[in-house]
Amino acid sequence: MRAPRSARSISTSCGGTRALCAIARFYHQAPPRTCAARAAMWDLRVDNAALSRIDLTRAKAPAKTTSRIKTFVIKTVKSTIAMLQFTTRSVTKELLSSLPERSRRVVAERFGLGTSARRRTLEAIGKEYGVTRERIRQIENHSLAMVRESEAYGRNMHAIDDLKRAVHELGSIVSETAALAALATSEAERNHVLFLLTVGHHFEHRPDNPDFHARWHVDPALAEAVERSLSRLHEELSAERLVPESDFVQQFVRILKEEGVRARSEEAPSRWLAIAKRIARNPLGEWGRSDSPHVRIKNTRDFAYLTLKRHGSPMHFTEVAKGIRELFDRNAHPATTHNELIKDSRFVLVGRGLYALKEWGYAPGVVREVIKNIIAEEGPLLREDIIERVKRERYVKDATIAVNLQSDAFTRGADGRYSIAS
Repeated sequence: MRAPRSARSISTSCGGTRALCAIARFYHQAPPRTCAARAAMWDLRVDNAALSRIDLTRAKAPAKTTSRIKTFVIKTVKSTIAMLQFTTRSVTKELLSSLPERSRRVVAERFGLGTSARRRTLEAIGKEYGVTRERIRQIENHSLAMVRESEAYGRNMHAIDDLKRAVHELGSIVSETAALAALATSEAERNHVLFLLTVGHHFEHRPDNPDFHARWHVDPALAEAVERSLSRLHEELSAERLVPESDFVQQFVRILKEEGVRARSEEAPSRWLAIAKRIARNPLGEWGRSDSPHVRIKNTRDFAYLTLKRHGSPMHFTEVAKGIRELFDRNAHPATTHNELIKDSRFVLVGRGLYALKEWGYAPGVVREVIKNIIAEEGPLLREDIIERVKRERYVKDATIAVNLQSDAFTRGADGRYSIAS
């Protein structure tokens, strides 16, 4: 099922937010349930190509608009790919009916399958029944085994198989958070899906660890290969490197191929990236190591860094504050921004209120220190040469540089060249 032609031909002249709204209007109604389930997806390559042509730089807040587009695409994929062909509540109700009363209550409370969607801990349930948390764990595990052996489970095998089909379409290995978000629309429904994943014999759960989020898979060999690929991807990243999303996905796809993995869909690699903890995406759509301050944005300094990096050249601190507001839709007071720029070694003052990134090659220090560094590296220089080199690093007038050359820190030789005073 392809998107309407008029949606695919939206002009980039719409700009960021307007184009998003225009596309959204054409998708106001979801496709018929059976059609979506059988076709599995719209031609997302066409739709994504249309989205990629949107000029986000024309939007008021590109980072916020990018997030909205990402949410729109995720919702589109969720409604077309992972739609289940059964009612989760009715299946779980029948499965639980095969259990004794107390076992049924324990399982329902553990998974939040009753009147309340709140999932209770082993300890809380144990206190209610006057037993240890370990005893409740035993009851839970025994109850799940009973469900798998029950006639009700056999009668509902079509539902378990359909859930397996949905997980396959989500990439065969998927983070628990992403799986539940794709397969359910409410907290209560997510609890029912989680119960079916837990009790279903097709599904294997891998718990949360330092490298990966909790995840589910239906293909052990593929799961191992994907996790190896994600580990290799992390190793290839330097601590400070940021990679545009399109390049990053291509890099990941290359590694996947080297590991013998062929994705079932174009969306699968992006979903697999969500499994990894040690790589992440910043608000501007760039990827890197999750512990990098350029990825995990914590404060004004980090937003200022991304603003300057996006701009590509020195900016006045008032412009940096304005850029933070426009790019990230985040309030940034000029004075506060200025203080953060002063305190962070990533930024270098290169003029009156002008700041650049140290990684661009700018050295910290006042004009006199810059002159010293230049002479120390290149030897005695003529006044004109010193002025030229200083102005590569500082936005200052020629007269300011000349005044600094008259200080006792420098001596002028008979040939007119300046040296550092001994």
